[in-house]
Amino acid sequence: MTRIALGISYDGKDWQGWQKQPHRLTIQDQLEDAIENFLRVRVDTVCAGRTDTGVHATGQVVHLDTDITRTAESWVRGLNALLPRSIGVQWAHSVDRDFHARFSATSRSYSYVLLNSRIRQPLWDRRAGWVFQSLDLDAMQKASLSLIGEHDFSSFRSSQCQAKSPIRKMHSIDFARFGDITVVSLRANAFLHHMVRNIMGALLQVGQGREPVTYIDHLLEVRDRTSGAPTFSPDGLYLTGVSYPGYQFQMESPLPTMIQTCNLLAPASKSAV
Repeated sequence: MTRIALGISYDGKDWQGWQKQPHRLTIQDQLEDAIENFLRVRVDTVCAGRTDTGVHATGQVVHLDTDITRTAESWVRGLNALLPRSIGVQWAHSVDRDFHARFSATSRSYSYVLLNSRIRQPLWDRRAGWVFQSLDLDAMQKASLSLIGEHDFSSFRSSQCQAKSPIRKMHSIDFARFGDITVVSLRANAFLHHMVRNIMGALLQVGQGREPVTYIDHLLEVRDRTSGAPTFSPDGLYLTGVSYPGYQFQMESPLPTMIQTCNLLAPASKSAV
């Protein structure tokens, strides 16, 4: 029996999240159906992170076990011929039997694509979170520094979160601006349910001047989700990469190219003022 790791990307806007459901309108259902058609046998998959409805991925990692031999190119081309156009396999690798897509991961990376424009841009519909109010990005970036390090993130977890511990270690938070688009990239050892969206909601409160820069410090101190900001939209959230010791998977994100292309195609617009 061989363990295979697959790199998966998907546009999550038309799917009801990753995890398979009876209605079968999920990314995992579509992937396992394609694998069954490819191998002529049903297999189970395990992913690095179970993304919610509307959340996208450029760097999801999945593993599966099979006794059928296929080349890496065959896995990629074969599955992509069977998958919906909004789901794609980017690479395939044979891995050790003790490799686990979820439990072997040492860090995960997410990016939130934020459209800050007075006018809604259809090219970014359900692919970016839209805010039409003026934002103080410097204040948001300064506030985000408090999240770096190991903390109790109870104020940033959903009420449905099933994680045994709210303690997580945030390695980095970076801001990059491309015209009306700002990409907030976060890397941590792991993330709680809705953690990135709740962080974005809190940072937007700071950026809009509704809360001071010390707001993040306050939320980390009170450790109470009811004190936090509203959960922001899933539209702009992307799982961009997962790190594993001993493996260097192809995790280059296409987001910068996508952003530059959309900016070139979009009509000139004024940023929020």
